[in-house]
Amino acid sequence: MPQLAKRTGRARPSAIMQVAQKAKRLKAEGRDIISFSIGVPNFLPGPHVYAAAREALDHDSGQYGSNRGSDALLDAFIGHLERLGLPGYTRAHCASGIGAKHVLYTLAEVLLDEGDGFAFATPYWTTYLDIAEIVGADIQLLPCPPEQDYKLSPAQLDAALARKPKVFLFNNPSNPTGMVYTQAEIAALAEVLVRHPDTWIVTDDIYNAMVFDGIGYHNVVQARPELRERTIFVDSLSKTYGMPGWRVGLLAGPERVATAFATLNSNHITNVPEVVTAAAVAALNGPQDVPQAKCAEFQARRDLVMAALADIPGIVCPKPAGAFYVFPDVSVAFGKSHGDMPIRTDVDLCNALLEVKGVACVPGSAFGEPRALRISYTCPEAQLVPGLDRIREFFAELT
Repeated sequence: MPQLAKRTGRARPSAIMQVAQKAKRLKAEGRDIISFSIGVPNFLPGPHVYAAAREALDHDSGQYGSNRGSDALLDAFIGHLERLGLPGYTRAHCASGIGAKHVLYTLAEVLLDEGDGFAFATPYWTTYLDIAEIVGADIQLLPCPPEQDYKLSPAQLDAALARKPKVFLFNNPSNPTGMVYTQAEIAALAEVLVRHPDTWIVTDDIYNAMVFDGIGYHNVVQARPELRERTIFVDSLSKTYGMPGWRVGLLAGPERVATAFATLNSNHITNVPEVVTAAAVAALNGPQDVPQAKCAEFQARRDLVMAALADIPGIVCPKPAGAFYVFPDVSVAFGKSHGDMPIRTDVDLCNALLEVKGVACVPGSAFGEPRALRISYTCPEAQLVPGLDRIREFFAELT
């Protein structure tokens, strides 16, 4: 009997999707479920996006598109980069893919040979570890516990890069923690990166439009322009424009990286579909009022969640300043019980919370931090406060 490739044994289903699917199944069975699990923005793009998609349908060419991405899409992305304070990119520096997840996976194929070092901070987005394991990288985790606000220090980064990883992946704002690095913090990390010229830098900044408290978005290339020659910026339409199902991911970096990426696209996906491309161009070029309004709304929601968690004795939660997540340390519950259900781990806690209160959260161990859980607060507004009340009740009932 022929065997599957070894890499398939290293691939695992998304822990986030497993929780979301369980919550969906319980809801279908008639349970009253409030889901704080999956990281979707839960809003729709503006009407101009749908109008552009319909127009593209009416004039569909039925032909293959560019492996790199249409000129219109690349130009729209370049304009977006300029608005972020990252000018100077051309079409030759850019490429598109089927969502940021596809972009990150293909970048791993472009940059990493089996056994190459791949460094990133913990807590991490689950897919980082999954990609690293599938491509056979030497995974180098950099622990950033709540005691240091889930942020990487310059000294920690310097020690990590002394091991000469091939790729350093940096996520800001962060999923799962919602933490945002200030301009000064970015500058300090950039100073370290300059001293280690043999490492590629991949910046996953897909939440760049969701930054609160006036901190602003900052990038290592802005701090040290000489890093541009080995930095690859990754973005997506999913979070900013409420378009996760449209699957549009983008990158900007050195020409040889973008060209290699487009070559792999020619063997993987061929191109981003024409109708999707038209919608993406409209989102990037059109009014930005929807993402701006949602950023303000998410900041207010963040404050509600933080206030609720502050009412629970023993919970520690660094204040997030972006994305739409909070990542509290809930280890105060470990060793306690809810009724006949012992709470030994974050998984036990999330299972009991879902079973007893109908609230779905993702265990922190899925992100490399088993003391925590992730709350995504983009659920329908009418569910947010009741869901938080249920969490408070759950912790109050522990013995």
